Amino acid sequence: MQDAVLLSRIQFGITAGFHFLYPPMSIGLSILLIYMEWKFLKTGEKIYEQITKYFVKVFALIFGVGVATGVVMEFEFGTNWATYSRYVGDIFGSPLAIEAIFAFFLESAFLGILLFGWNKVSPRFHFFSTIMVSLGAILSAFWIIVANSWMNTPTGYKLVYNVVNGVKIERAVITDFWTMVFNPSTMERFEHVISACFLTGAFLVLSISAYWLWKKIDVEHAKKTMKMALFLAVFSSLTQLFSGHHSGIGVYKHQPAKLAAYEGHFKTAPGNLYTFGWVDEKNQKVYGVDLPGFLSYLVFFDPKEPLIGINDIPPVERPGKPPVKENPPIQVAFQSYHLMVTLGLLMIAISIIGLFYLIIGKLFKTKWLLALFIPSFILPHTANMAGWIATEVARQPWAVQNILLTREAVSNQVWFSLIMFTSIYLMLGVLFIYLMFKKIKQGPASVS
Repeated sequence: MQDAVLLSRIQFGITAGFHFLYPPMSIGLSILLIYMEWKFLKTGEKIYEQITKYFVKVFALIFGVGVATGVVMEFEFGTNWATYSRYVGDIFGSPLAIEAIFAFFLESAFLGILLFGWNKVSPRFHFFSTIMVSLGAILSAFWIIVANSWMNTPTGYKLVYNVVNGVKIERAVITDFWTMVFNPSTMERFEHVISACFLTGAFLVLSISAYWLWKKIDVEHAKKTMKMALFLAVFSSLTQLFSGHHSGIGVYKHQPAKLAAYEGHFKTAPGNLYTFGWVDEKNQKVYGVDLPGFLSYLVFFDPKEPLIGINDIPPVERPGKPPVKENPPIQVAFQSYHLMVTLGLLMIAISIIGLFYLIIGKLFKTKWLLALFIPSFILPHTANMAGWIATEVARQPWAVQNILLTREAVSNQVWFSLIMFTSIYLMLGVLFIYLMFKKIKQGPASVS
């Protein structure tokens, strides 16, 4: 059974992680598409039309691969995690169904107009379609975040019991839909994730623009797209800082073990904030560079206020079941969390440096800065992945916080599907990279 739990978690980690590469890019890029097309409508300049049409095609490529990689996860809930689906399906299925019926269909329907309606609808209606595609993408993210947030901070539900063939079956059902939707962590997660999506889209366009400038491909187009991306990068990177702080306070309030795992905080005392380090879980020590009391200051605005340590969090009591007192994998949570924070601060620095060079008129001619921008698209992807790993690992052993253990949610052996899906995703990844580089090398001036 333990093998099934581990393999199911690995498979879902691979499939969800690979899928998670694409929606942040498409959401962030959709915001820039709105601005690009607005500039075209406002000025009537052909250069903005070419830029918009070019990035619409890039958006379509990202959207297509994102959809293909996301479908698999729906099936995994019914195969590898059938016990989980039976237990919380009445709740978890609701936001997923709403996401598919309303948000995804909204995005998909107007995407057709966005792609093929340039000469078939009025410019204003086409612009409206661009806005609807972006809105659909953001709403999709919202409902997915609702489902995940409920797993971390479940509210608006009750447990019911049915007897099937003499066996008592327990499951969770909704008692208050809107309380479930706006559970304690929904909005703080949403603002943090959406700003991360904006940042991902900004750095994608920033990276492509820098490549064009470096290779002297459609230089005037590159200058305009780099300006757009840079302003969004500065805004969203700073927003990430504040939304992350807000989210951290919520984590301590509702999931204190998670925040303790993030910083290797074992004993109740004023909390230190580590810039980097290594956790010795056996001896319950962290070796690294820390800011004494700064974690307490961020949570309470008082560096001397004690934070509950992971050792002092009481066992979780569940009716008819033994109490649960298990720590999450602290080393993994600590390292992934600090990687996310470090990369976030690095992106703030890069964005502000770029803005400074833009203001003094040297951005497009500074080779070392362009060379830095070209691979920078990796930074938000890595930060997104690290943040997701930290979030999910640090709430273990729970599939649904304080309700359902991960080992209770699994249902099957998965060796074959693990190998098959991993191989398919690798092929999709290679194909996406090939098509993306081919598209980048063409440049926007090639668009008619």
